[in-house]
Amino acid sequence: MKLDILAIGAHPDDVELGCGATIAKEIANGKKVGIIDLTRGELGTRGTAETRDVEADNAAKILGATVRVNMKFADGFFTNDKKHQLEIVKMIRKYQPEIVLCNAVDDRHIDHGKGSKLVSDACFLSGLIKIETHDSENTLQQPWRPKQVYHYIQWKNLEPDFTVDVSGFIDKKMASVLAYKTQFYDSGSKEPETPISSKNFTDSVIYRARDLGRLVGVEYAEGFTVERQIAIDSIFDIK
Repeated sequence: MKLDILAIGAHPDDVELGCGATIAKEIANGKKVGIIDLTRGELGTRGTAETRDVEADNAAKILGATVRVNMKFADGFFTNDKKHQLEIVKMIRKYQPEIVLCNAVDDRHIDHGKGSKLVSDACFLSGLIKIETHDSENTLQQPWRPKQVYHYIQWKNLEPDFTVDVSGFIDKKMASVLAYKTQFYDSGSKEPETPISSKNFTDSVIYRARDLGRLVGVEYAEGFTVERQIAIDSIFDIK
């Protein structure tokens, strides 16, 4: 199953928060998008791994993702080593994405930076012909390296290298975010408060998109950082 975009996050809800509107827009444009969660978010203060599984499935349906896979790495404790890299290489070779979207390069949660580097390294290694991997049916996989690896922005207000106009898709993004009912603002919840469970945090997802949009002259936008210089065909391609 070849995908146009593979969006990867350390935890269920990372992808929705970081690039949910961009995904929704590309799916509306006919692109096939898959999501991979590295962990089940089992160390999260609110909810359980089981509730996150259900919420992630519901969020994927809202966005229209073609597939969603959970790698079941250890939340908080996975490492960027050969074992984990090869597992991601297998997924990249399986889905052969043109573009990979992954965690912020630097962020408050330690898993975000780790996940960012793990996925970035795996994208490079996936293109090396002398690294042999096999799929679930023990068939030898072919090397594949995505054309681009982009990093979405999460807790920290990192300076984006480019922004995507997501006007018209912010409602779908927020619906996918709020599918994680245990994680975000709920006035009736009896669970402990966390940095992301306040109404201010939920509102901030919208006002960040609105502010990025303001800066580039659109209603809403999502920002990304890059690993190499961006090339365009014409200076008229820039909005």
